[in-house]
Amino acid sequence: MGSAGTVAELVQRQWGDHRPGLRHEDTVLSHHQVAAGAAARAALLVDLLSAGSEPHLGVLLDNTPEFPLWLSAAALAGAAVAGINPTRRGAELARDIMHTDCRVLVTERAHLPLLDGLDLPGVRVLVTDTDAYAELLAGYTGAEPGDSVLGEVRSATRMLLYFTSGSTGAPKAAICTQGRLAAAGQSLVDHFGVRCDDVHYVCMPMFHGNAVIADWAPALAGGASVALRRRFSASGFLDDVRAYGATYFTYVGRAVQYLLATPERPDDRDHPLRLGFGTEAGAVDAARFRERFGVRLVEGYGSSEGGAAIQRTPDTPAGAIGRASARDDLAVVDPETGEERAAAVFDEGGRLVNGAEAIGELVNRGHTPFEGYWRNAEADAARVRGGWYWTGDLFFRDLDGFLYFAGRTDDRLRVDSENLAAAMIENILARWGDAVAVAVYAVPDPVAGDQVMAALALREEAVFEPAAFAAFLAAQPDLGTKMAPRFVRIVPAMPVTATNKVHRVALRREGFRSTDPVWWNGAGSGAYGPLGGEELAGLLAEYEAHGRTALLSSISPMA
Repeated sequence: MGSAGTVAELVQRQWGDHRPGLRHEDTVLSHHQVAAGAAARAALLVDLLSAGSEPHLGVLLDNTPEFPLWLSAAALAGAAVAGINPTRRGAELARDIMHTDCRVLVTERAHLPLLDGLDLPGVRVLVTDTDAYAELLAGYTGAEPGDSVLGEVRSATRMLLYFTSGSTGAPKAAICTQGRLAAAGQSLVDHFGVRCDDVHYVCMPMFHGNAVIADWAPALAGGASVALRRRFSASGFLDDVRAYGATYFTYVGRAVQYLLATPERPDDRDHPLRLGFGTEAGAVDAARFRERFGVRLVEGYGSSEGGAAIQRTPDTPAGAIGRASARDDLAVVDPETGEERAAAVFDEGGRLVNGAEAIGELVNRGHTPFEGYWRNAEADAARVRGGWYWTGDLFFRDLDGFLYFAGRTDDRLRVDSENLAAAMIENILARWGDAVAVAVYAVPDPVAGDQVMAALALREEAVFEPAAFAAFLAAQPDLGTKMAPRFVRIVPAMPVTATNKVHRVALRREGFRSTDPVWWNGAGSGAYGPLGGEELAGLLAEYEAHGRTALLSSISPMA
């Protein structure tokens, strides 16, 4: 099976293939039924979109069969899908829909309350789980792929308008064309050896690029089937994998940590799963996952923007993502000067010892496949500067050219004039056996710069022992003198976004003034005590004395 230039071609290939193609709960559709359903929806879409309007539709759905059916329909028709985040509310939700010029919004009854009172002029709303929708769609039964198109479908035809999950400001809608999505799917097919009898388990939300670009697209390109979970569930994960015969899944954020936090069972390795692909699991938890479930996790690097690619090779060291692809000229540079950073130096245990000199922002100095943001020239200019694509991500690079992820530029901390990466500290704290999830972030220092704060979610029945935690920190040879958390917050569960990424904005806003227990190393001696009323009052007085009280509610990590 040769490579396809468009997603529409991949959808058309399903026609006549009567193997199972899409599974969700008790529903099983063949590949042919998926193609037929997509063709019917494409015909409906062509009729609904008025001449002169942008060929865009919004999809406000959980992971139900209608989501991939409408993705396939949009591909056939030559339209673009804007994935709408159901955790957005009110004016922000309306802004997402209107900003992407959606003239059709596909949703379900469970999400209708989100639309109450919203001003959505000119938007036709389709509610998938209603009789009216079924009757409307019935009029297009019998349509075949290619029957209804809005114009010539080419590799440069817009396919996705997927919002990036920035920590501040309005989210930006990254453009992904049919050619780039088809190529991304084929690349993963080649890299992971996707077979037509594989089952890709899609449990990450499909309004986010990860599930579509790294899970749905390679299944489509490789002729594999897709199994959907309405929303991610750690407790239901293995049961789903067994029921669907899933062989592959993707993850982002804290999903792996939640799976590791489930009670261990004797049959944890009794399943067909062979590979997980994603980001932010970390080397420690990836090793724990493989040991417990017998499944290899491959940490990748990418985003909806697609501005830089890192390829993993068999000789990639533990903890590294890989090397730059042949098409890219990747470098790790100082975010302010653009000067290339020093090569990473590791100790005998393989731990980075020169983070301050080695960590910088990853840039692509070569040709970039970045296709821009929808109607956001300012964001385009910020992303591509001086002819380089600036990823916004922190990395370090070893002497052999292997790249290691060190966090987001938004997650930098400046402690006593030293720049630190939150992800590096998190990787160290993740070794503590009582922690099931870790987040590190900045809170303003009373005088200047930042102090390090950590939020810890503990394993079931574990109790925070400050002396034991301090002893653990003292035993870590790669914990720099500025890295030890000044504040430690014990959370019942790590706050996360809809895409299972740590909700750092919420953590930063609350800082050390939280209803959760907070411990602090007040004197800097390494001993932690509770941050009680008297201690908190004295600390706040210190901020006030230096005129920095207002910064305590700031969401900026570099206050």
